[in-house]
Amino acid sequence: MYPENLGHLPAEQAVTVHQPTPMTPIPTAPLVPVQPGTIPAVASIVLPDGRVVTGYAIEPGKPEPVAAKPLASRTAVNIALGGIGFGAICGGLLLLTTFIAALAALIQQLIILAAVIFGGWIAVQVLNASGHSGGTTVNIRKAVIKRNHFHH
Repeated sequence: MYPENLGHLPAEQAVTVHQPTPMTPIPTAPLVPVQPGTIPAVASIVLPDGRVVTGYAIEPGKPEPVAAKPLASRTAVNIALGGIGFGAICGGLLLLTTFIAALAALIQQLIILAAVIFGGWIAVQVLNASGHSGGTTVNIRKAVIKRNHFHH
């Protein structure tokens, strides 16, 4: 794909050879056994098949002391405060809904009262229109009608 370099023959190309160098081991300090401050107690255990195993008792490692935890977590405190606030608001909402219901009932009663009064006023007007409204009153007692003439 690429044109070859015609200036050098393959035998004339420079070749670099790298020889690995051996690594010297790092000197380590010899391990010195350290005796514990106190001699541990020797424990013996009898196995169910009758053999006796003897060895030193190993004390369980003690965890490092941890910083004292608070009595309640921050999340628990926030949830408790939210519950107290919600309870306080619910009481206020209950009073608010009671007030709104009472106000709605009052408005409903006023509308009914206005309808009754207005309806009564209309009824009085209608009934008075058919009664005596002034003008001439004619009392007919005995009348004789002869040849289309009215005589009394």
